Parts: sequence; C-alpha cells; structure tokens
Amino acid sequence: MMTNLFSVFDPSAIFNLSLNWLSTLLGLLMIQSIYWLMPSRFNIFWNSILQTLHKEFKTLLGPSGHNGSTFIFISLFSLILFNNFMGLFPYIFTSTSHLTLTLSLALPLWLCFMLYGWINHTQHMFAHLVPQGTPAVLMTFMVCIETISNVIRPGTLAVRLTANMIAGHLLLTLLGNTGPSMSYFLVTFLLIAQIALLVLESAVAMIQSYVFAVLSTLYSSEVN
Repeated sequence: MMTNLFSVFDPSAIFNLSLNWLSTLLGLLMIQSIYWLMPSRFNIFWNSILQTLHKEFKTLLGPSGHNGSTFIFISLFSLILFNNFMGLFPYIFTSTSHLTLTLSLALPLWLCFMLYGWINHTQHMFAHLVPQGTPAVLMTFMVCIETISNVIRPGTLAVRLTANMIAGHLLLTLLGNTGPSMSYFLVTFLLIAQIALLVLESAVAMIQSYVFAVLSTLYSSEVN
C-alpha cells in the first residue's frame, strides 16, 4: 500500500512516539561538550563563525544595539542551523519543517519588537508607515500597504523556512522512492543525484538559518 508522501513530516510516522519534538533540544547536550573538551579545529571554526555573526549583527543593529543584543540572534541562528542539519540525517525528526516551531520562533520575536517600538518610539513607528518622499495622494494607501507588510512579517519568516525545508526533503523522498523500480545502471545516476541534492540541502540549511536571523535583526533595528 502506497503511503502519503507528506507522512515523512509526521512526528508519529517516524518512531510512533510523542517525544519527537525533543530532538529540537538535542543541541543543548552537544554545545556544552564544545567547552568541556580541548580546543579543536571545529571549535576554532565555530567560534570564528560566531564572532563574524556578532560583528555583522552589531552593525545591523546600529548605535542602539549593544553586545548583549547580538547573542539573542546568534542563539536563534545556532538553534535553527542545528535542527536543519539534524533533519538531514535518517530517522531524525525535522522540527523546522513544521510551522509549529518556526511560527513559535518568529511570532514572539515580532510581537516583542512591535510592543517595544509602539510603547517607547511611538512617533518613529507612525513615521515608518509613510516612507519619505511619498506624495500626499498616496499616503493613505502607503499606510495600508506598510501595515499589511508589517503584520505578515512573522508569517513570511516562518513559511520561508518551513517551505525550504519541506521542498528539499520531498525531493530526497521522491528520488529515494523511485530507486527500487529502476535498473542498476540508472541507480548509479540516481545515487549521484541524491548526493548532489544532499549537498545542496546542506547549503540551504545554512542559508535559511542565516536569513532567518538576519531578517529578525533587521526587524529589531527598525523599532529603535
């Protein structure tokens, strides 16, 4: 009997347990070991990535940002990156392919930014609704457009990450399901295609976690 293609994203379809979401927290067990062990090439490489992100996020936040603000977005980047990579391994639940997780990350951040901006910088938030140089005739329409674009920001953040994770996993699943019905000669090309797609998915995992963190940083800088 043929199963549903999207069943690979179902938590109960992997282990038949309700503890699949705990895979999101597995990074907490591995991050601590980095600081317990002797420095290695991986530790030096990872620390250089974090320092680069710290400098970039500090630049995006501008004068209003301070050193502590960047660690929030660096932690967000690390969490999403870890879960994206964990989902590429067999029999590991991909939590970032569900809106339950991505929207839980994007919506509280956006709400905090909006509450902080409207409470502490009310005039700046009103001025942000009308871009500079907008004709008087179009001001009403620009307020509506800017309001809508602002409201859908957490949704676009969550859907972008979820859609990219689902698309890659679906392609890997489709290629894997067609393997048994192909000849040995074609299976070789299929295996090469799957390896290339897996490398592409690794790049997508890094890029999407970076995009999510950078856009969150930009949304934070707009309310200051």
